[in-house]
Amino acid sequence: MASSMRSLYTDHSRYVESFRRFLSHSTEHQCMQEFMDKKLPDIIARIGDSKSEIKILSIGGGAGEIDLQIISKVQAQFPGVHIRNEVVEPSAEQITKYKELVVKTSSLENIKFAWHKETASEYQHRVMEEKGLQKWDFIHMIQMIYYVKDISATLKFFHGLLATNAKILIIVVSGTSAWNKLFTKYGPRLPQNDLCQYVTSFQITQMLDDLGIKYESYDLLSTLDISDCFIDGNENGELLWDFLTETCNFNKTAPPDLKAEIMKDLQEPEYSVKKEGKVLFNNNLSFIVMEA
Repeated sequence: MASSMRSLYTDHSRYVESFRRFLSHSTEHQCMQEFMDKKLPDIIARIGDSKSEIKILSIGGGAGEIDLQIISKVQAQFPGVHIRNEVVEPSAEQITKYKELVVKTSSLENIKFAWHKETASEYQHRVMEEKGLQKWDFIHMIQMIYYVKDISATLKFFHGLLATNAKILIIVVSGTSAWNKLFTKYGPRLPQNDLCQYVTSFQITQMLDDLGIKYESYDLLSTLDISDCFIDGNENGELLWDFLTETCNFNKTAPPDLKAEIMKDLQEPEYSVKKEGKVLFNNNLSFIVMEA
């Protein structure tokens, strides 16, 4: 029965495991790496002009892999300059991993790290109560905007924290990705949850237009290998189903007609391409750069 379907976010450990499977079966991080290598140096070229310290704010920094790539690009652009990197991340487990990664990574001298175990909105409330808002040279929000209740107000607030020449980088699923089609069509039939909302680059850029904030947007190709989703009883496939539908144990709890319908759609050209025996779901990403 449909009523037995529940949101993936009600089971934290299963969510974390399904997210890990998503990362290992997608080109998500390679796509981000490509952006950091090819586009980021130009974007950050002036953020540190005539500054003795560059202040970076990471919202939803996770385990830090992408954060450290960003820091290395800033170091290359502004050799020897001091960097303050503050991380807002609600998961204690992720913060622990981030700290372990910092310990293992060389060439992080001249960098001060600070971690805050809180959500973006908790951070917002805390700093608004403090006198004198800290300004930042680079703020990034990587694949986290879905977990914010009032996205437009959040964009406006963080934009207000930008120093001279500063930028905000938002990474979000592209409106051209299959995620957009999947959730537009099936969102109403999947478990509702208060923690996450379906949003793509289309909605974000519309909000920025409404706010009158200047931005540039870049789309990069990315795929997710969902071949295992079509193999009965495959554990990996089951976790990927959970991630795709944001539903805990989707395979076991979804009404058969719903599952059959989604399964058919996932193999259609507007969702996935078939290549070398694999089914590759369109996971395209948008990189939106807001200007001060």
